[in-house]
Amino acid sequence: MGLDERREREKVYQPAEDSHLLATAARDEAAPTDRTLDVGTGSGYVATAMAETGATVYGVDPNPHACRQARENGIRVVQGDLTEPFGDGVFDLVTFNPPYLPTTPEEAVDDWMEVALAGGESGRAVIEPFLAGVGRVLTPEGRVLMLVSSLSGFDTVVELANEAGFTATTVDQDSFPFETLSILRLDHE
Repeated sequence: MGLDERREREKVYQPAEDSHLLATAARDEAAPTDRTLDVGTGSGYVATAMAETGATVYGVDPNPHACRQARENGIRVVQGDLTEPFGDGVFDLVTFNPPYLPTTPEEAVDDWMEVALAGGESGRAVIEPFLAGVGRVLTPEGRVLMLVSSLSGFDTVVELANEAGFTATTVDQDSFPFETLSILRLDHE
């Protein structure tokens, strides 16, 4: 790997424990007939897992470096914010590994890696608008798989999902010394 390629990778969130947990759940959930969207696709790791099932996969990320890397990994990707670039009722499955680390207003978010991690004071600064808007892009039977960290308030995220018209079910979970990661499946009520 050359210096330029290494610098490019440093601008994109690379797969970690949270990515693996979501990718495994997404691979289990995606069907060959599904049209899927991986929000905040980063390197395209979760999207690639869904593509392995034969599903039609799209990615979206605000980071131009992530879009480039996901494209290099074979993912059709759009540079944009959350689900905004897409039409209504398009996707059968949407996945999301949101930025969830609590950050104070004093902590500058001035590079793409910080954007990929920073979740605002509550850890839910990106989760809240995602939950408010994701229902629009889902088909009537569509569902969401979203990673939730205990750092961002698991119960509060479930309440927000309920308020947005979803029932939430935990489909997988893993504990670490500093947090518990859960995969929530969200279905229309």
